Amino acid sequence: MKIDVIIPTYKPGEELFCLLDKLAQQSIRPNKVILMNTEKSFFKKLTEGRDFWKKYPFAEVWHLPKKYFDHGGTRRLGVTKSDADVFVMLTQDAMPADAFLLEKLTAHLEGKVAAAYGRQLPRRDSGVLERISRQFNYPETSRLKGREDMEKMGIKTFFCSNVCAAYRRDAYDELGGFPHRAIFNEDMIYASKAVRAGWQIAYEAEARVIHSHNYNCMQQFHRNFDLGVSQADHPEVFGDVKSESEGKKYVKHVIMALKDRGQLGKTPYFLLQSVFKYGGYLLGKNYRKLPKCLILLASDNKQYWKNKTKSSQKRHRMNTN
Repeated sequence: MKIDVIIPTYKPGEELFCLLDKLAQQSIRPNKVILMNTEKSFFKKLTEGRDFWKKYPFAEVWHLPKKYFDHGGTRRLGVTKSDADVFVMLTQDAMPADAFLLEKLTAHLEGKVAAAYGRQLPRRDSGVLERISRQFNYPETSRLKGREDMEKMGIKTFFCSNVCAAYRRDAYDELGGFPHRAIFNEDMIYASKAVRAGWQIAYEAEARVIHSHNYNCMQQFHRNFDLGVSQADHPEVFGDVKSESEGKKYVKHVIMALKDRGQLGKTPYFLLQSVFKYGGYLLGKNYRKLPKCLILLASDNKQYWKNKTKSSQKRHRMNTN
């Protein structure tokens, strides 16, 4: 089975070389690593004088301006650069935990399994809230999710993360791939199409990457605003499943975990963080009622709105000609 790895990069640092080294040391080596890089000048500066191509002959780099980056579209473009049976999506800040990531991640891509995503472990500098969050979203036990799980699991049925996920190319082509434009959640949008079409999504707990963030309240607000926008833009995916119940379950889980760790003193900050998260999400779900200036203040991906405005203007001109 031929496997390609696709990584969108933006102003990468030294960690990119560590990531490429770890991919080269995998028990199943990738056929090639496709870097979809935003802003050529930064990449050129990073690799200058390093003999990059000699050390990483399996790497293939495609540059695009920042104004053309899109969570769905850029990954779609990356897939067109691959002819492998399976392609793996990674982010530049997701570090393989061992030499078996690709082997474990792709182990069960057969039958009706269209995609598989891996377990994300917290970094050493992660705070307790981030550690609990990783434990909640990425437990120790693997599982398969399909259409029959929608009633019980709700939106969690579609949970999949392009921080570390593998896709079968035959299923991807059949389902039409990632959305052309997406502010966020391109992975869940695809997973939803797959599940509703009778495919399954695998969570592979033994396929592990180290990946976490210590976001503050405003950063959580911005991210959850974009999450809400993605749900509002795709009612065919999220319209008949509830997200709020999963949020309540998460809050209860975190408070109990803090209690078990003897750290209930962190509960007030966690609740404040939750207010910011829910506030951002709620505003994002109702972004069409907001003025453009407020949307730009609330969103984490301001370029998306600039591109959206240009696309709307272009469609208007086409319709009036």
